[in-house]
Formats: sequence, C-alpha cells, structure tokens
Amino acid sequence: MDGGDDGNLVIKKRFVSEAELDERRKRRQEEWEKVQKPEDPEECPEEVYDPRSLYERLQEQKDRKQQEYEEQFKFKNMERDP
Repeated sequence: MDGGDDGNLVIKKRFVSEAELDERRKRRQEEWEKVQKPEDPEECPEEVYDPRSLYERLQEQKDRKQQEYEEQFKFKNMERDP
C-alpha cells in the first residue's frame, strides 16, 4: 500500500520541502510542454491555492447549485396577471 503514491504522501505529512515543490513544478512544466499549444504561454500556469477547508469548498458548490436550481424555477412559479 505504501508504494510511493504522491497523493497519499501529501495527506500523511503536512510539511512540504522546497525541493519537493520544485520537483512538482518541474513535472508540471514537463507535462505542460507535452500538451502546450502555440498560443499558450511558455510557462505552465501555477496551481491556484485555496486555503479553505474541503467542507467550505463543497458547501460553496452546493449553495451555488441550489441557487441556480431555484433561479431556474423562479419564473415558472410566478402567477400571471390577467
């Protein structure tokens, strides 16, 4: 089970060294160069860091979907005046 899976490694420890970050950036840059289009920038775009907890992010998605759902049916529920 402990076969060098980076996803589990990040969960197990909270400290990430600068060398590990550099290695991840290099891998992302190499992957970017494989799929890069001529109109794309040379540098790989940085990952967006979201400091919120998973619960907060999921709650925001849920609230947004609920709001879209309510907006969709808002006009259907309105009565027409003769």
